[in-house]
Amino acid sequence: MSADSILTHVIAAIAVIVGTSYVVGLLFRRIRQPQVVGQLLAGIALGPSLLGRFGGPVFHAIFPGTIIPYLNVTSQVALILFLFAVGYELDLGVLRRQRGSVPAIGVAAFFAPALMGLGSVAAFSGLYRSAGEFHPKMPEFALYMAVALSITAVPVLASIVRERGITASVPGVTALASAALIDALGWLMLAGVLLLASASSSSQRPWWSTVGLLIGYVAIGLFIVRPVLRRCLIEGIARKAGRGGSLAFYVPVAVAVAMCSAWVTSALGLHVIFGAFFGGLIMPRRKDGTPDPDLLRPMNQAGGILLPVFFMVAGLSVNITMLGWPDLALLGIVLVIAVAGKLGAGFLTGRCTGLGGRDSAAVGALLNTRGLTELVALNVGLAAGLINQRLYTVLVLMALATDLMTGPLLSLLRVRPPDLVAVPLQWEAQAARSREPSDAAVPGPGQPAAPADGDYENQ
Repeated sequence: MSADSILTHVIAAIAVIVGTSYVVGLLFRRIRQPQVVGQLLAGIALGPSLLGRFGGPVFHAIFPGTIIPYLNVTSQVALILFLFAVGYELDLGVLRRQRGSVPAIGVAAFFAPALMGLGSVAAFSGLYRSAGEFHPKMPEFALYMAVALSITAVPVLASIVRERGITASVPGVTALASAALIDALGWLMLAGVLLLASASSSSQRPWWSTVGLLIGYVAIGLFIVRPVLRRCLIEGIARKAGRGGSLAFYVPVAVAVAMCSAWVTSALGLHVIFGAFFGGLIMPRRKDGTPDPDLLRPMNQAGGILLPVFFMVAGLSVNITMLGWPDLALLGIVLVIAVAGKLGAGFLTGRCTGLGGRDSAAVGALLNTRGLTELVALNVGLAAGLINQRLYTVLVLMALATDLMTGPLLSLLRVRPPDLVAVPLQWEAQAARSREPSDAAVPGPGQPAAPADGDYENQ
């Protein structure tokens, strides 16, 4: 196939992917489900599970094998931009300011399903072997399953919270801040799993060499790159403040930081997502510590437009028709572990730290959302050879199921937008229970603060 023919097919495929994902995602929003779930289902439908099975000629005409590598590159660019925006928006400083329930809930909601995932590898090793996994006793596989079952998707969670109008409520703020901590723990543990996996491969450099280079890169990013960016960007904005200057002028700089950081971690044998996420963390913010919306918005939009291509590429590895009864049994087990770990840890830790029963249950239900973050981790595991296609399909179905049940659970718990008068009383009650009045009302990353007296008109 000539270069012009490849270009024509790639453009046509992207048009089909983006258009289909938009329509299906819009339909899911109308039934009060996360749009990303509809987009992921659209990607699966365009893959071998549906279109490839019942419309083989159409499937091969739209997605010939020669263009898949080009679509994969496009999807990785989308991931880099998206995860840079996630890292830029993430504010772990909220954990220092809100020392009540958030750190305890975040740690418990991460490690409870992680430990249950570790235990499942030993208890159900036969089912894992039936799913084609011939190395369930390898430590990196067990650790990877722990990560896969403990993830919470901050972007999807934020979308659900915004759509339901509960950003200023106790469950909304607590869940978002806890999910930020879970996100950070998940990426760190996944990076460790990849380092462990590379250490067992003779084709890779020694693990201690990779760790040393990674530590050096993190140090350079934090102590050299970040101060230089802060000096150049923030001071430049201050000089232009009278003319309406903002970080939007520096979007090309942000893109360059994201791509360079992703390139470094990829060269070290890790995935590009880690560099993209770290690039967002070191990107300087406004003087008040918040991300600049004029910089965040175009990065989110650029990544969001191309993310359906990532869903499509991910859907190519999902083949539901290849699953047998042992795989379905394993799906039931991982689904129970994933749901019980999040709901149980969120509810019990919430109650122990002073939240009400309904608020604690709502936090657990929100933290059970996995979505896009889970899909990214699963693709990393599949690319690294930590899981095969059948287990990948099982875990994708688990992620979809947990996303689909979040909305109904919130409706069942009658979680509604907070009353304008009741909100301050609710926050005061939580502050009294946690004995930290000044810390209780700190919002999660990128979310509005709980209303103070005389500030109700802004809610």
